[in-house]
Amino acid sequence: MRSAVQIALRDDASRMVPPGGREGAALHTIDRRTNYVASITVSRRSSEDVGFREVYVLVDGEQIAVLRDGEAITHELAAGPHRVRAHNTLFWKTHDVVLQPGEHARFKVANRAGWGSFGLLMMLGAAPVYLTFERETN
Repeated sequence: MRSAVQIALRDDASRMVPPGGREGAALHTIDRRTNYVASITVSRRSSEDVGFREVYVLVDGEQIAVLRDGEAITHELAAGPHRVRAHNTLFWKTHDVVLQPGEHARFKVANRAGWGSFGLLMMLGAAPVYLTFERETN
């Protein structure tokens, strides 16, 4: 004689759990999450970087990092369209990206000095620092 085994799955909409509180029966939610996750890495490790003034990184209008020279940030987010912005309070750069599930987009950012930046820095104590924000190609 065979016995029937009843498997109850978690219902995300009603927040009901399987009988006996067996949360392990909801393994399908783990697969769903990992299939739709993408990530973005922004690094500030360029030899062209002047090494001062922070770079602020935003994804979809939310600040995710303040990068100093030599730092990097990796941020997980849902796959789909996103707006990645970087600024150094003087200059803003924006990339609109559409990330596929499992995709990892890499960006490099740097504060660069212009042709007269160091002269102005010596005379005035302040100078404009230009921002470079590019997507790296694999």
